[in-house]
Amino acid sequence: MFSAADHAHMAQALRLAERGLYTTTPNPRVGCLIVRAGEIVGEGYHERAGEPHAEIHALRAAAERARGATAYVSLEPCSHHGRTPPCADALVQAGVTRVVAALQDPNPKVAGQGLARLRAAGIDAASGLLEAEARELNIGFVARMTRGRPWLRVKAAASLDGGTALANGHSQWITGEPARRDGHRWRARSCAVMVGIGTLLADNPRLTVRHVDTPRQPLRIVVDRHLEIPLDARVLEGGHALVVTAEDRPDKTRRLQDLGATVAYFPNDEGKVDLNALMQDLAERELNEVLVESGSRLNGALLRAGVVDELLVYLAPHLLGDTARGMFGLGELASLEQRIDLTIRDVRRIGADLRILARVGQS
Repeated sequence: MFSAADHAHMAQALRLAERGLYTTTPNPRVGCLIVRAGEIVGEGYHERAGEPHAEIHALRAAAERARGATAYVSLEPCSHHGRTPPCADALVQAGVTRVVAALQDPNPKVAGQGLARLRAAGIDAASGLLEAEARELNIGFVARMTRGRPWLRVKAAASLDGGTALANGHSQWITGEPARRDGHRWRARSCAVMVGIGTLLADNPRLTVRHVDTPRQPLRIVVDRHLEIPLDARVLEGGHALVVTAEDRPDKTRRLQDLGATVAYFPNDEGKVDLNALMQDLAERELNEVLVESGSRLNGALLRAGVVDELLVYLAPHLLGDTARGMFGLGELASLEQRIDLTIRDVRRIGADLRILARVGQS
């Protein structure tokens, strides 16, 4: 169905889409290539919400040469009026005769309608070429659209025997500089970075992206059951913060709001933060990928709640011993059947450390 040339052109469209890795939120990362008689006549990618989509950039570059050409796009062209007009209509008007999409749009507002509109106009339209690669590039967008919660990735840095800090709490630095810089790239691609109040009180992090050239900073989320966050916490600087609590403290809430923070109240029956309700709320805030950089208590609670999708673990060539703090506070398991199974997706060396990317469950 698809030729070697089709594969090569779609691979290029996906490379274009990757240029929007840090900027497209809440929209998907999309690239487009216009090819006529074997020659690339236009290319483009989506950079920011509200700005032209990848197809529009590529069509503008191709101009009249788009007539009779094939468009390779990493996501099905949109068919509805959002912040911008439908890309399916633009492709029809440009006179392309064939459209190849990698992934059908999971957005219910599109979901096959873009391809149907193209076919109704007499255009040869197909999807599924390098679909898995396109899905991985937009895994958070797909998750939010299909299940109503973002893709949750838990990051941890530990010694080879699983220690994240000494018993006295000292943890800087377990991993090397290359691993820490790599961690900032994962921050940069995320819509939000989440931390628990214990880690905040211990480390007072900013949770901002550094070492990466990006025009935006992710939302900073603090899970704070009793609303203990100090008003001078560095995470509150600039106001781009969400504090999630289970305790209604109107005076403290007003003071946080005066600093520009948003306070959300999600108590469960145990008086703790309802993590499932939080995930639904984050999806409603149009967050695609959330990176958790917290301690074992919040990490374990998220795993027990069944909302963790992926683990990003950096292992340093050290041993910290039996009293070191662990990565995941899961409590004692009575049997191996209670274990949490993982699927390792990638292992690579980052400086002197190992980086392991693993999915929760089978994938």
